Amino acid sequence: MGTALARALDVAGHTVTVTARNAAHAEKVADEFDVAAAASNREAVQDADLVVLAVPSKAVAAVVEDLDDLLGEVIVVDPTNPSGVDREEILRGSGSLAEAILLLAPDTRVVKAFNTIFANRLNDPVVNGVPLDGFYAGDDPAAKRVVADLLAELGFHPIDTGELHTARILELMAFLNIDLNLRHGWSWQSGWKLLGPTGWGE
Repeated sequence: MGTALARALDVAGHTVTVTARNAAHAEKVADEFDVAAAASNREAVQDADLVVLAVPSKAVAAVVEDLDDLLGEVIVVDPTNPSGVDREEILRGSGSLAEAILLLAPDTRVVKAFNTIFANRLNDPVVNGVPLDGFYAGDDPAAKRVVADLLAELGFHPIDTGELHTARILELMAFLNIDLNLRHGWSWQSGWKLLGPTGWGE
């Protein structure tokens, strides 16, 4: 997801800095897509307007705790989905990973986005001539507008699902798509599209 987002945002004309637990991985991505690489998460966040937590779900807490004092007015995009946990735990859970970020960093401007989109669709958002939907959720209207614009720039149809607590629904939508691909041996090319008069293009 991190690599695909770096490429998509770079192609869209944004200044991108990547970092990774393995510095060599960040350097490889930086060289491949002509973006910058930082030696640490803290270095990457310096002067950033928007931070994407493209890390495994179990690493989010450590990353947020490390960056808490630097986030301030930065928009934090959470594209994560529960991983490495039992299927029943995912289905029966009551909160979202995005809401957990607020518990760790209460003043953070968190927007849940990109989690319902497979990485290989970030640079190929149109299926049969129809743009896939990019769902997002959050409590900060200004931050959500920025993320909606990003989704549209990348070719998706942005759909605001409401307050951050709706992020739980988005994580379940992602789980369903992942589960269907795993169980049916699909090609990981499927995506979500809400059909009807949704205001796209108005």
